[in-house]
Amino acid sequence: MDSVVPKKSLGQHWLHDRAVLADICDDAAVQRGDHVLEVGPGLGTLTSMLLERGAQVVAVEFDAALADGLAARMRSEARLLSDALANLTVVQQDILRFDLGQMPDGYKVVANIPYYLTGNLVRALCESSSPFSTAALLVQKEVAERICASPGQMSLLAVSAQYYCEVSLGTYVPREFFVPPPKVDSQVVVLRRRVDTPCADVDKSQFFRVVRAGFSQKRKTLLNSLSAGLRLPKSEVHEALLHAGLMDNVRAQALSLNEWSALTLHLKSSVAK
Repeated sequence: MDSVVPKKSLGQHWLHDRAVLADICDDAAVQRGDHVLEVGPGLGTLTSMLLERGAQVVAVEFDAALADGLAARMRSEARLLSDALANLTVVQQDILRFDLGQMPDGYKVVANIPYYLTGNLVRALCESSSPFSTAALLVQKEVAERICASPGQMSLLAVSAQYYCEVSLGTYVPREFFVPPPKVDSQVVVLRRRVDTPCADVDKSQFFRVVRAGFSQKRKTLLNSLSAGLRLPKSEVHEALLHAGLMDNVRAQALSLNEWSALTLHLKSSVAK
């Protein structure tokens, strides 16, 4: 197993510690009978633990060589029984091209993902019309903290994730637990899909059009970034900010989801054009 050389170009770092792997499964509350989408199974160390817990696992691996050998590696695991192995489906594909509609309602996501993939994967999972129930994603610690940020430190990724999910920090994994060690520590971000969004009174497409415009020029005030991003007169944006209870000099990272919602309502006629 250890003879497989990690590919730097794919951001591969192997995690073998069984206690840490068990904690990641716990973060997603994986139980017998759960349907789990595993992203980037690699050598299958996390896959093995998911199968031990009785989950039905769809493992999506981009690396063709790793995907081809995953089932064989699982058969070599002494802890796994034949009925557990029957619960594994391996798909060799880019996860961003994988049809999430294949997954049953309420599926869970468990993954140790390359850092470069984090933002796109979180958005793809959250925006899918086939929603997961819980996701436990092991990502760069700084990115996990950014996703779970509070107003004052918000980002477009944080707003996107928190619009769809309740977010929290899970298991912390120091860099030395990986082979080879990455340059930074990692942490699980736990996403629990919301039944109702906190911004149900605004149109989703309009909401995200306003949010994207707000974050389009991070160093500028919201007055300037919204005026430029939405191509609106500053006077119109000023009135919307005023009615939403916001100052002209506020910046995008300071707003809560409710404040973005209020701002979208007051810009509704403009962003609907």
